Amino acid sequence: MAALKKITGLVLILMMGLQVMGQNYLEFVENKGQWDKRILFLANTGLGSVALQSDGYRVLLHNEKDLEKINPHPHPGNHQHKTDVVKKSTALDPSRGGEGGTGTEGNWVLRSHAYQVRFLNANPNPQIVPDKALPTYNNYFLGNDSTKWATQVKIYQGVTFKNVYPNIDIRYYTASGKLKYDVIVHPGGDINNVALYFDGVDGLKTKEGKLSIKTSVIEVQEESPYTYQLLRNTKNEIPCNFEVRGNIVRFKLNGTYNKDAMLVVDPSIVFYGYTGSTADNWGFTATYDGQGNFYGGGIVFRSGQFPTNNGAFQTSFRGGVSEGLITGTDIGIIKFDASGVNRIYATYLGGSGNEQPHSLVTDAAGNLFIAGRTSSGLSYPVRGVGLYGTGGGLFDIIISKLSANGATLLSSVRIGGSGNDGVNIQANYAGDLIPISIRRNYGDDARSEIILDRGGNPILASSTQSTNFPVTPGVFQSQPAQAVNNRYQDGVVMKLTPDLNTMLFSSYLGGDGDDAAFVLATHPQNGNIYVAGATASNNFPGNKTGVRFPNSQGNIDGYVAVINPDGSQLIRSSYFGTTGIDLIYGIQFDRNGFPYIMGTTTVAWPVINAPVNANASQTTGKQFIAKLQSDLSNFVYSTNFGTNGASIPNISPTAFLVDRCENVYVSGWGGDLGYPSAGTRGLITTPDAIKTQTDGADLYFYVIERDAQRILFGSFFGATASTPSGGPSPDHVDGGTSRFDANGTIYQSICSCKGTNDGSTPTGYLIGTAGVW
Repeated sequence: MAALKKITGLVLILMMGLQVMGQNYLEFVENKGQWDKRILFLANTGLGSVALQSDGYRVLLHNEKDLEKINPHPHPGNHQHKTDVVKKSTALDPSRGGEGGTGTEGNWVLRSHAYQVRFLNANPNPQIVPDKALPTYNNYFLGNDSTKWATQVKIYQGVTFKNVYPNIDIRYYTASGKLKYDVIVHPGGDINNVALYFDGVDGLKTKEGKLSIKTSVIEVQEESPYTYQLLRNTKNEIPCNFEVRGNIVRFKLNGTYNKDAMLVVDPSIVFYGYTGSTADNWGFTATYDGQGNFYGGGIVFRSGQFPTNNGAFQTSFRGGVSEGLITGTDIGIIKFDASGVNRIYATYLGGSGNEQPHSLVTDAAGNLFIAGRTSSGLSYPVRGVGLYGTGGGLFDIIISKLSANGATLLSSVRIGGSGNDGVNIQANYAGDLIPISIRRNYGDDARSEIILDRGGNPILASSTQSTNFPVTPGVFQSQPAQAVNNRYQDGVVMKLTPDLNTMLFSSYLGGDGDDAAFVLATHPQNGNIYVAGATASNNFPGNKTGVRFPNSQGNIDGYVAVINPDGSQLIRSSYFGTTGIDLIYGIQFDRNGFPYIMGTTTVAWPVINAPVNANASQTTGKQFIAKLQSDLSNFVYSTNFGTNGASIPNISPTAFLVDRCENVYVSGWGGDLGYPSAGTRGLITTPDAIKTQTDGADLYFYVIERDAQRILFGSFFGATASTPSGGPSPDHVDGGTSRFDANGTIYQSICSCKGTNDGSTPTGYLIGTAGVW
């Protein structure tokens, strides 16, 4: 307060009601070349984004209903998070679900509005002083031009533009999750010089002292300015009104004030009708490093791209790439320290189309490998070889390697042929959330896994619909199973050198039906690669002599395939299934080399040598865990879990572990987001559970003791039903794999979509632990 006594002048504080989802302040990110040079700082908001410029700021708004329509994940409730705009530009095979969307040729249209507020007759080159720097930074690897990449980009909670007018500063900052800016008039400054020109709005008017800003998508309203002076620690109010003439707004003081003391004008700006946040991050995948740091991977709606002109405009999303200026989604990677208190970095990775991360893994040096898919083609950022194969499909597989500090793209490649790669059957989008072939659960379109062998070489399991997928000489399956007009999809398995510059091997894995490679693990003694996933093939390849299930058991089965370390031999394979629909979502080894599998079924899974079922009164659950002989000849034990009597799975599994003591861990989430799900109600919890009650749509953790003796832990995790409709809160995972470490700690990416129109905290909102980011 002593410092305040030494400051004289006038301050106008303008509060903009831009709710920030997941944090209580906005982040002003500096522009180091990753965006248009006119943008000096950018803040993502619940509305869209706000760009600070030398002479004012620009606001980008999106139509709420359009975002809901093009959102491929229609979550219950009134909060829609980021929009993944993946869609084919040509008609899809009707057996795969057909074509949807709105507009011509199934396009999706996003109506938006941009307007600019300029300070008239202002200094074009004010001194810019950011403040309250956060102890973290962002990295941007956007596009294939490395000169436009930006690293260690600083983030601030406030920015001051000095002498915008003579002796008048403008300071932008946040309070209670809302954007504010102060107009600070020092001695010698004249408040009458301050004039705000609104360019691109559809109308400006005052009503009952409030300022209404009309746009084509929502209405922005400024409350009557609350004006006061601080004199000897006493707040003296002074009447103040907006004065509107055309598109120009000024502040009119209705009384006298002490020009040697600070004056504050404080209107609040509220954006009505918008419930989503384009700054959200869809949770896909997570991993850890040797220090216990947490890495979360998701997709973020691209920011920093404004239209050339102000006013209303539309963006047509088609073929995975936006034909307008707001273009798709990027991969977002966030690294936290082991305590969760400090965000170390955030890195954004992408091209002109859409990207998704499916799996993450770190090496001994803390470098991060990211595996996923892209529709950006040549614009995806690459380093080194750049491309294996021809590319050219709607999607290609990507593997990118980040340095431990996230600031260097060490290597990055695209891998693919002329068809879709890195997609299981068909990408999810609005109106298409239904089971198709071996895409049975929510997120199944985005399943693949990357691991490292003992030499640090990355090994990837994924899927391809290309008949010319890049394969290497001498591999166990160099050709797809059938001609292109009679087949759809195979799994693929590949191994690269740590720098990604040499493909050690790459091979198809599949028969005459749809096949997908979801997960993989290496044998701890001989290094053989065990791959698991789902198949609709009656002739899945591999030597099946002596295996548990040499023949297909139903329409869709799980499988395990054993490949030697150099990819030259498919040593053996076995179906694992029932007469129903079975898929394997996890494979792990214990220290003795026994493989374990985890997955889902739709009929009774065999229970063998598993006391846990009798102890827990579970006999017909639709999730299974099995310990196998290493040669796949039989079960050591086999157990299921889930609600008795359910005809479909309770959860879509996301992580799997066998720890040093041979205890087995599973995580997954349940709830109805378009795919059949029995939900999480009725699943067993233990007294030490994090959460014992569920709204039917939560994450679920399940741990059983060695040899399937008993349940060690069962718990829900997530928000409680509190959506305006009263339905389940949509806690879920959008795809990809998360991980447990060897100690049984879960590193899990989660989407918890909560939000309200009034900015209040809903009952049951998912609250983080104290002190975390």
